[in-house]
Amino acid sequence: MTNEEILLFIIYIAAGIVVGIFVNRLLIPFLRKLAKRSKIKSDDLIVATVAVWILPWFVALGLFIGLQQVEMPTKYYDWIQRGLVIFYLFSATVILATILSGMVKIKSGSDDSILPSSSIISKIAKVAIYIFGFIFILQSQGVSVTGMLTALGVGGLAVALALQNTLANLFAGLQIISSGKFNPGDFVQLNSGEDGNILDISWRSTTIQAANNHIIVVPNSKMADMIIHNFTLPDPEFTFIVPFGVSYDSDLVHVEKVTLEVIKETIDELDGGVKDWEPFIRYYQFGDSSIDIKAFFRLKQYTDQFIIRHEFIKKLHQRFNAEGINIPFPIRTLIMQKEEGDGKEDQQRISGN
Repeated sequence: MTNEEILLFIIYIAAGIVVGIFVNRLLIPFLRKLAKRSKIKSDDLIVATVAVWILPWFVALGLFIGLQQVEMPTKYYDWIQRGLVIFYLFSATVILATILSGMVKIKSGSDDSILPSSSIISKIAKVAIYIFGFIFILQSQGVSVTGMLTALGVGGLAVALALQNTLANLFAGLQIISSGKFNPGDFVQLNSGEDGNILDISWRSTTIQAANNHIIVVPNSKMADMIIHNFTLPDPEFTFIVPFGVSYDSDLVHVEKVTLEVIKETIDELDGGVKDWEPFIRYYQFGDSSIDIKAFFRLKQYTDQFIIRHEFIKKLHQRFNAEGINIPFPIRTLIMQKEEGDGKEDQQRISGN
C-alpha cells in the first residue's frame, strides 16, 4: 500500500465522518422541527430512528470508497462489497422493525379502542421484520432459501404440535387485542370474581393488577373464554347505586329532598363524581321493615365508587338523625307453639331484632 493510497483511504473515511456529522447537525434537526409541526406522531419516530444510523452509513460508505483506492486482489473487493450490502440491509431491517413496532404503540396511544399498546404486537412485528430481513440478506448474497424454508416449514409443524398450549395462548392474545374489547389500563372484572386494571397482554398471558396491588396472571386462552365485565369501555363513566330504606311513617317527599341534598353535597366535595349530572333517587319496593330506596350517582370511573359510597353513607346517616328520619333495622316476629294438657295449642308471639 503506497503513501498516496493511504492518504486517499484516510481522506475518504474522514469525508464520510464529516458528511455524517453535517447531516446529523443540520439536516436532522430541521427534519425534527418539521415532524413536531405535523400531527402525525410517526414522523418523530422515523426521524429519531434514522438519525441513529446516519453517521455509520456515511462512515461505511467512506470506508468502502477508500478501500477501492487500494490495490488488492479482486476477491477482496468482492468481500468488501458484500459486507457493505449486508451492513446496509441489516441497518434497514433494524430501522423498519423499530419504526413498525413503534407505530403500533403510537396508534394505540391515539386510539383507545382499536389497537392497544401491548408487548405482544410490538414483539411479533419485530420478529416478522427480522425474519424477512434475514431472508432478504441471504438472497442478496446468492444463498438459496428454498430448502431452508421447506425445512422451517416441516420443523414449524413439529414445533406447533409440541407447543399447542403456547400457540393457543398466542393466538388467543392476538384475538383479544384485535377485538379491541380489552386494552391495557382498562378496569375489568372476571367471572371468577377477581377485578383490577389490565397491565399488559403478552404472548402468553394477560396481567391484571388488583386493588390490593397484587398481580393476577390469566392465560390468554382462559381469558378469551371468560365472561368479563369491562368497566372502561365504551365509556369509563357509569351509574352507581346505593340502596337503603326508611321507616313506613316517614314523609317520603321530605326524604327525597334531604337525600338529594346529601348526594349533591357528596359529589361537590369529592373528585370522583360527575358534577354536571343530575342525581336522583327511586322508591322501588315495600320491604319487610322499610320502604326501600335507591340513590343514583354518576361517577367518572369504577374505582371512584368506594370513597363515594363511604362518604355518602356517613353524611346520610348524620343528616337523617338531624332531620328525625328513621332508618329501621329488620324486626322479625316469631310464633312459638306449645301443647297444653287439654290438647289445645297456645301461641306466644315474640317480636325482636
